Amino acid sequence: MNGKMKALVKHHRGFGAELRMVDIPQIQEDEVLIKVKATSICGTDVHIYTWDEWSQSRVNPPYVFGHEFSGEVVEIGSKVTSVEIGDFVSAETHIVCGSCPQCLTGQYHICKNTKIIGVDTGGCFAEYVALPAVNLWKNPKDMPVDTASVQEPMGNAVHTVLAGETAGKTVAVIGCGPIGIMAVGVAKAAGASQVIALDLNDYRLNLAKEMGATTIINSAKENPLEVIDALTGGNGVDVVCEMSGHPIAMNQGFKMVTNGGRVSILSLPVRPVEIDVTNDIVFKGVTVQGITGRQMFKTWQQVSNLLASGQVDVKPMITHHFPLEEFEKGFDLMIKGECGKVVLQP
Repeated sequence: MNGKMKALVKHHRGFGAELRMVDIPQIQEDEVLIKVKATSICGTDVHIYTWDEWSQSRVNPPYVFGHEFSGEVVEIGSKVTSVEIGDFVSAETHIVCGSCPQCLTGQYHICKNTKIIGVDTGGCFAEYVALPAVNLWKNPKDMPVDTASVQEPMGNAVHTVLAGETAGKTVAVIGCGPIGIMAVGVAKAAGASQVIALDLNDYRLNLAKEMGATTIINSAKENPLEVIDALTGGNGVDVVCEMSGHPIAMNQGFKMVTNGGRVSILSLPVRPVEIDVTNDIVFKGVTVQGITGRQMFKTWQQVSNLLASGQVDVKPMITHHFPLEEFEKGFDLMIKGECGKVVLQP
């Protein structure tokens, strides 16, 4: 397809972005072109928009960013057989090599040569996006476009929560950004006996309550370790899902986990974090897991089934919708933390 499209471009090495008219991507023989129906703002996009230390070292403007979306296939490459024109799709955003030791042993989610859509390649904050066909996930035709667009970040939440045994366990979710809020819903659906949500933002803590948190803790107003000690009879929580990336919160997570418990870390601290390894990990026999991306495509199947069954409802977490032209409103809300998930529609 030839022509121009409107797209949100990270236009320079500084704060912000610009809406521009750019060329519609041309597809390769193994790719498809998708007309974007909805695209949601991720914390990674906020890092790029605000031009923090991580983005300065990773991305190379100018380029179209954004990686969470849903849309309709409108063109397919000559070698594509897995999808058809008209299919309603979302996408796994990690493009993997298929030949490294990790890929060859089925661990595609930790491919050493991973490229991320909208970070290392052209993204989906646009009317159209081109992607390898192998990265697509077919959605039910009747799935709302905004729900379909948040399956990728929901996959992060699912991967984090279900990386170990959860049923009957006490689970603490530290950091109630959109993924943390979804992790609350996933933990509840997985049969956690208690789901404790911790953050400094009352707005987002209330969203976590709507998603099923049994207890919410504002760590700026009360001592989370004392509250959790009381909630667990002094034993600590079985599972910590660390979503904040804040050094103080991360340290508290290791102190609140019970002996033999699990700490699954999805967050990306911007600087090295000092942890008392001897007392908070070794002597407690704690399992520590780094969580990246989604298991391909096991996690996508879990996400799809949780949504289809109604066990997890993401609607309370999707709080704002804007046309792509009003992207600044969406990013402003994300920066201030006065929202759940923000969806943009080209």
